[in-house]
Formats: sequence, C-alpha cells, structure tokens
Amino acid sequence: MTKEAENQNNQPEIKQPVSKDWHSREELTAKERNLTANPGDRIEDKPQSIEEKAKQVAVDSPDITGDRITVPTYFVVEEPDGEKKALHHVKDAEEISDVIRQARVDENGNRIWW
Repeated sequence: MTKEAENQNNQPEIKQPVSKDWHSREELTAKERNLTANPGDRIEDKPQSIEEKAKQVAVDSPDITGDRITVPTYFVVEEPDGEKKALHHVKDAEEISDVIRQARVDENGNRIWW
C-alpha cells in the first residue's frame, strides 16, 4: 500500500527500525573524518612546539610478552647545524630511518654494529 493509499484510509504510517544506507547517514565515517585506528598517529591541526610534540605518546601498551611498549608520536632529532626537529613516527618514518643509519656510521663512514 502506498502512502497515498494510507493517507486516504486515515491510518498512521507504520515505521519499522531498519538500517540506513551508508550514503544516507548524516554523520561522517571515521575515514571521512580522517581518524586513524591509533589516536597517537594523528597530527594536530594547530602548530605545536618541539617540547609539546616531545611529550606526545603514540603507543603505551603491553606487547604479546607482557612487556610495556611506549612509542613517542614524535622523535626529536638534532640536525648537524644544532637545530632540533620533531619527526612524526608515521609520516616521517623514512627520515627517522635515515637518522638511525647516520647514527650507526663513524666519522670515516664505516658502519658501526652493536
């Protein structure tokens, strides 16, 4: 029976609970809001000082062995000119790897293994 037919019979329309289609939702999805699975991966919209970035923690939870693992959101590194720089653990991962590689090389360019 159509709405017109229901209205003609003066009976109220019966609304049953059903799922809405994803495209008809009024709120944005997590992907649309640019949310990550890990809140520590988010980069703040407002500018932050290196000190503020240094305090942020991306992960602080036990691993499979029960040992507590803490990963900073930003790794603070010192450039050769003495300037400090905050590298994001996801966005700047390649640059962080480069810094680690450089730290493992002596003044003659030979790799140092621990």
